[in-house]
Amino acid sequence: MGRNNLAGAWGEALAAEYLYQKGYVIRENGYRCRFGEIDLIAEKGGVLAFVEVKLRKSSEFAQAREFVDQKKQERLRITASFYLAEHETPLRSRFDVIEIYAPDGTQTDRPEINHIEDAFQ
Repeated sequence: MGRNNLAGAWGEALAAEYLYQKGYVIRENGYRCRFGEIDLIAEKGGVLAFVEVKLRKSSEFAQAREFVDQKKQERLRITASFYLAEHETPLRSRFDVIEIYAPDGTQTDRPEINHIEDAFQ
């Protein structure tokens, strides 16, 4: 596993722990289909959240959420539709973004975590 894959897995694990601490149940971690990947699928309060995790050293260049552009959003929508076709649910769904700022990468003691609920439609 390369350095970026390790950092990505670390970021996703941090995000999953953050959501768990907020009362979410993690349904899927790294859901994949031929259309794309969803980092986390979590449930809380009658809502199924499709979560994109973005890990950055800082927001100096741009906020992490800005990297979830129109093309990425469309891939996430298609992948979520595929998931919902496989897993029927009465839950309402939404798309969230979790930004993680870790200035020292995986060595960061206290990464900053921002959870943006309903980040896009």
